[in-house]
Amino acid sequence: MRPSQLNVSGGEKPVQFGGREKPKSKVTLGSAWREARELMYVHRWRLSLGMAVMLVNRLSGLVLPLTTRYLFDVVIAKQQLELLNPLALAGGLATVVQAVTSYSLSQILGIAAQRAINDLRCVVHAHVLRLPIRYFDSVSSGNLVSRIMSDAEGVRNLIGTGIVQLVGGLVTAGLGMAVLFYLNWWLTVMILVILIVFAFVMSFAFTVLRPLFRERSKINAEVTGRLTESIGGIRNVKAYVAEKREEQVFSAGTDRIFDNVKRTMTGISANMAVSTLIIGVIGVLMILVGGRSVFEHTWPDHGVSNHGMTVGDFVTYLVFVGLVTAPVVQIASIGTQITEAFAGLDRIRDLRKMATEDAGDERRQSCTEIAGDIAFENVVFEYNPGKPVLKNISLSAPAGTTTALVGSSGSGKSTLISLAMAFNRPLSGRVLVDGKNLDELKLRDYRAHIGVVLQDNFLFDGSIADNIRFSRPDASIDEVREVAALAHCTDFVNEFEHGFETVVGERGVKLSGGQRQRIAIARALLAQPRILILDEATSSLDSESEAAIQEGLKRLRAGRTTFVIAHRLSTIRSADQILVLEAGEIVERGTHAELLAAGGRYRTLYDRQYHFEHERFINMGEEHAALERKPVPV
Repeated sequence: MRPSQLNVSGGEKPVQFGGREKPKSKVTLGSAWREARELMYVHRWRLSLGMAVMLVNRLSGLVLPLTTRYLFDVVIAKQQLELLNPLALAGGLATVVQAVTSYSLSQILGIAAQRAINDLRCVVHAHVLRLPIRYFDSVSSGNLVSRIMSDAEGVRNLIGTGIVQLVGGLVTAGLGMAVLFYLNWWLTVMILVILIVFAFVMSFAFTVLRPLFRERSKINAEVTGRLTESIGGIRNVKAYVAEKREEQVFSAGTDRIFDNVKRTMTGISANMAVSTLIIGVIGVLMILVGGRSVFEHTWPDHGVSNHGMTVGDFVTYLVFVGLVTAPVVQIASIGTQITEAFAGLDRIRDLRKMATEDAGDERRQSCTEIAGDIAFENVVFEYNPGKPVLKNISLSAPAGTTTALVGSSGSGKSTLISLAMAFNRPLSGRVLVDGKNLDELKLRDYRAHIGVVLQDNFLFDGSIADNIRFSRPDASIDEVREVAALAHCTDFVNEFEHGFETVVGERGVKLSGGQRQRIAIARALLAQPRILILDEATSSLDSESEAAIQEGLKRLRAGRTTFVIAHRLSTIRSADQILVLEAGEIVERGTHAELLAAGGRYRTLYDRQYHFEHERFINMGEEHAALERKPVPV
């Protein structure tokens, strides 16, 4: 979540994709059920086994209540004491079966639920990694983490005990209802009408609660996203004394979560209150109707019929009413859990419906081998409609040559590079690789030939060796050491106690900017790419280190198609061609000498930078001389 998306007042702005507002997906109950059915189909065998075990469990649970009728009407009323032990044995065995099947059920479905959560997280993560770069530019990492990790949690209520308990409750209620009809059909009809009314109330309640659960997941993801950002940028927070502001933003987010939880709990509490009321009404009916029926059977002279219930029937009826109403009331709780699971599936479905950048790759051409010839033909690109960032760009970068891009900030240099890396696609025109349209090549095949050193180099929280190996995980430690030497990493690596096994911390926080940049260069060297992208690759280095690394980069560029973005014009003198961009257009092109001789925009940039560096050098010399003249205190 960006700062603009969550503010102190709790306002929320729509997510933008390239200037276009992301349309809100309308997710229906049917779509959620389809998602749930697909998920349950994958785990159908465990669910089927769980259902079978559940059926045995529920049937065994009916044995003990049924023995009460024979206990009162046969053993006690007719004094047949010889049936007491068999009844106790039957009830005891049924209880043991119920205990064993309950344990088995939790094991079978518990494992199935955890496997389903694991599988769903992996599927969603794999899908997210293949989404276009523009999506990641508009959504915070914390938001995505919440979607991948938290939204999948609700699956346990579908694959785990939730759905089986729901089905089991219905089975128990159905069997119990049959017994109740047998014992007293008139009382049972009245109870059934009450339960049907309760079912309609629950259905309406779940319809109201489901959007609240969906909204809670969304708010939680936004708050988590901002929290992740504030912790990740803690140095900026402290440097600008922004702790109070971050507290307010976080507090506003948690207040929104609290408001949602409050409304949800109100709905759940209302459900439970209705459940309690239903139980009370059924209890009153049983006292009035059931009591009269027992009275009529026991003392027929005072009643109108001799077809009432015995005491044993009435006790059994009481027990079975409990068996019927308890699952129905439990459905309120289970239904809430399943509603929450559907809310998570809704959000996951929204995410999985987004087209990945490699969609349709199976229809594209393979390019396991390329020479590296890159060409742009009348390329136009825009992030926002009607505001082109690149305008009719045409260029040719023959295989093995170096093309440098210079220009003021916002001139389109990085955008041009992103098109060469297939991070974005042209609005019109073509990007060609060895004469083939880049749109017609398999994306993974093409990117396997690219090595990148960016201005902001990202390192993972692992060892130095692991970060260098990121471009080629199967590389040996000797190969790692070789490229590290070329990138001038060896000197500072040897200063660490654990050498190449030194852990660099999150985003490489334990290293300086220059050290991170050298590791990124070593990583690109190890990849041995055909196409090399250098975006301010030496911006974090001092002049001495830059001069040394330039030699390594020169060897790296040999025989490879290289694109270089550099503000230090002295670093691109050896480029085969230099393109000067302004306002999304190439205004000059040529070699360093040709562009200086032309006296155009490049010459202006060069002279300005040369004078700036020269003045800075003179000022540093004057400061040094002044320090030498200053008397040293005794």
